[in-house]
Amino acid sequence: MIGYYDFLRTATPYVRANRGRMFIVKLGGEMLAEPAVASRILEQVSLLQHLGINMVLVHGGAPQIGSLCERLNLPVRMHAGRRITDPQVLEAVSMTLCGSMQSRICAELTALGVRGVGVSGADAGLLIAKRRGAVADGQGGLVDYGEVGDIIETDPRIVSLLSGAGCLPVVAPLASDGAGALLNINADTVAAALAVATGAAKLIFLMQPAGILSDISDPASLIPELDLSGLSELERNGAIAGGMLPKASAARRAIEGGVERVHFVSGLAEDALLREIFTNEGSGTMVVQDA
Repeated sequence: MIGYYDFLRTATPYVRANRGRMFIVKLGGEMLAEPAVASRILEQVSLLQHLGINMVLVHGGAPQIGSLCERLNLPVRMHAGRRITDPQVLEAVSMTLCGSMQSRICAELTALGVRGVGVSGADAGLLIAKRRGAVADGQGGLVDYGEVGDIIETDPRIVSLLSGAGCLPVVAPLASDGAGALLNINADTVAAALAVATGAAKLIFLMQPAGILSDISDPASLIPELDLSGLSELERNGAIAGGMLPKASAARRAIEGGVERVHFVSGLAEDALLREIFTNEGSGTMVVQDA
């Protein structure tokens, strides 16, 4: 096992190279469902903030939203990894993301010496979206996602102001339609949009798997580095499917929008985020532009 001194010596060039730059971290709700796991992740995020990297946290909340919907006897419906949201479900989404989840995240960040500030995409015009129309379901039918939006405008000034004041923005994936209505947005999509709009150096997805696998049934098939062509090939052969599809789409959008690196990292493995950022070997999958 690498010693602390050796780790610090290895990490120093990475700290120096990234100080003052912005990282967008997308944290899935499944990572927040287990308190011990959430604490380990937030410790790593706070350490990066203390080292002078401007961190922005975008959080999902699928398990927590599903749990509230179940208690409220609301149907939970998904298609291609995305939630179908009727007006009642939208209320549950807002209550979960902008209420209990953000409050807990910010409280824990405060305990770690970081000034976390919860915002949603509807705050200060951060995200403007249009309601998504019905889309083909791939089987000859149509899917109506309900109160779900597609981002048409991103104004990152509130995020930049908070970050410049030494705060860590904690962003819930909701948006305004510009006319007073609230829309649900996929958190992966929000993270990519913010990464592009803020000129972030990295977009990092924290999730259950160790990274992108060439064989979804084999945890040992981790791919350490991948370009966009390789990502497309994995989508075509079915190695990327379900909830990974929005992440792959978001990664592509971020890279094509100028983000240098997109990382897929396990939130379950101890110190995986730090190892991905501060070591040559990394811990997950790094996606880059085609050569």
